[in-house]
Amino acid sequence: MASNVSDPERYDGRMLYRRCGQWGLKLPAITLGFWHTFGGDDVTELQRDIVYTAFDQGITHFDLANNYGPPYGSAEVNAGRILSDLPRHEIVISTKAGYDMWPGPYGEWGSRKYLLNSLDQSLERLGMPYVDLFYSHRFDPDTPMEETLGALNSAVKQGKALYAGISSYSSDQTIKAVSICKENGWAPIIIHQPNYSMFNRWIETNLLDTAENNGIGIIAFCPLYQGLLTDKYLDGVPGSSRAANTQGLIREEELNELIINCLCKLNGVARDRGQSLAQMALSWVLRDGRVTSALIGASSAEQIIENCKSVHACEFSSEEIEKIDNLLSKINLPPSLWAGEA
Repeated sequence: MASNVSDPERYDGRMLYRRCGQWGLKLPAITLGFWHTFGGDDVTELQRDIVYTAFDQGITHFDLANNYGPPYGSAEVNAGRILSDLPRHEIVISTKAGYDMWPGPYGEWGSRKYLLNSLDQSLERLGMPYVDLFYSHRFDPDTPMEETLGALNSAVKQGKALYAGISSYSSDQTIKAVSICKENGWAPIIIHQPNYSMFNRWIETNLLDTAENNGIGIIAFCPLYQGLLTDKYLDGVPGSSRAANTQGLIREEELNELIINCLCKLNGVARDRGQSLAQMALSWVLRDGRVTSALIGASSAEQIIENCKSVHACEFSSEEIEKIDNLLSKINLPPSLWAGEA
């Protein structure tokens, strides 16, 4: 039975906190996302156990989006019920809008109407007067960026969000967004949420530099590449995995012999470091101080506890980095679903 009695020693150093770029907001090095295991019609004991365990491990940031479920919106409803048991002033709650949410012409992308209507609905589902972070979930090529960013500014001015962020914008789009906000005196973009992992390194080309140069924090989503960078697939595809599920996000071409062999060798590097493959993959993402946080999902409280250990092993020797880079150079993964930089 999950308990909402928080561990009084949760800030004893078990978690590290990093500043969002130049801004005052600090996030835990590990953030809990509500994408896959928090949908449904009712809160489950497992969901409560995962969240309470995360908080006890020092995870204070909880990441949502309007259409997380299934069904759409249900993750926010369940999150609101669970998070109401935690001290609101000690937690950071994020939500996003940009992907498909409701039918018709106003149910996705980046228009002012969609973003602000979506935020109002998210707050109602969460049962909260504000979120800490509100993101434009993806760049909209058919809407002026001024409109999208103006909507984020309105959300902050109205007190419905404390900070504004963007997700999956390219480096050039990020530079333009920062410039527009400065020119208009709007709420600044304090954080960018891109896809980043050992198997998806697109942000290393220039987005990390862009974020640093503009004082923006980076929170990496899919740091375990949808669970591929774990020990699940070292001996083939388990029947319970996402890859075995036709609704899963790991594609057949991402589980070829070359990739499985790479995973096994990466697992050897992790073992030599005294880590699991998942722990090393998270430590690797966090090795760069410009990355504020790694965003994980979890299907058990035990996963949370094990993955949080990664924050204390973010240093890699030059030999380890060279070995990992050599292994990664030998595989050729298909383009990510959210590569960000085409």
